[in-house]
Amino acid sequence: MERWLVALDIDGTIVHEDDSMSKRVGDAVRAVVEAGHVVVLATGRSQSTTESTAARLEIEPTHLVSANGALVLERREGRYEPIHVETFDPSGALRTIAQGLPTGSFMVEDATGHRRYTNGMVDWNLEDAEEVDFEGLFEQPAMRVVVMSPDHEVDEFLEIVESMGLHKVSYAIGYSSWLDIAPDGVNKATGLERVAERVGIPRHRILAVGDGRNDIDMFQWVVAGRGRAVAMGQAPDEVKAAASEVTGTVDEDGLALVLEGLLAEQ
Repeated sequence: MERWLVALDIDGTIVHEDDSMSKRVGDAVRAVVEAGHVVVLATGRSQSTTESTAARLEIEPTHLVSANGALVLERREGRYEPIHVETFDPSGALRTIAQGLPTGSFMVEDATGHRRYTNGMVDWNLEDAEEVDFEGLFEQPAMRVVVMSPDHEVDEFLEIVESMGLHKVSYAIGYSSWLDIAPDGVNKATGLERVAERVGIPRHRILAVGDGRNDIDMFQWVVAGRGRAVAMGQAPDEVKAAASEVTGTVDEDGLALVLEGLLAEQ
């Protein structure tokens, strides 16, 4: 059997908006692991919530890609250790965004996983995080920056952000009005490429599944290598356009359909 590297987004792919997970999806992920394929979670989430998702799935991936590729982790002696970390100075990008989004709220995550956030950061896990004033966001180089603007609809938020010319950072818009910013040139594709090299699986045997704009770079990289890039059914049109296939929505267990199909082909 030829092993595949199976890269899975978390939010909107493995779990629903309320963070629930269907039994069928969990069973399908475990079946792929048991069949000998290499499953990697590739997400914008922090290390702790990426690890906790793996634990919920009852799997122990050899590698995890967190913070949209800025953090690549390897499992060693029962725990995950960083093997690659990318950071940047967030001050310029944050000041630019704050001018265009004066009612926005902000969060930065440094290389240690510590998070600092400003007032109004809601609907995020802020356990062990520190509330600071705006200038306090710049104390350490950032691995990841999150911007929220609940006063704007997604399309309006996207238009505002794209008009800012953030050419020195990589960013992706979420379904709600929030923005993920990573170091320039860093994305899920760069993180996944590092993992593929370490596990020795060629790009034409990579299967990536996701639903967000932060999956576009990963999809394009996989497609260029003749692998399979599968967009979830609820993904925005530009995400589907970057993929080679489209599956059902997260409510339809679209991920399970893909993974069951992979196993049926073996």
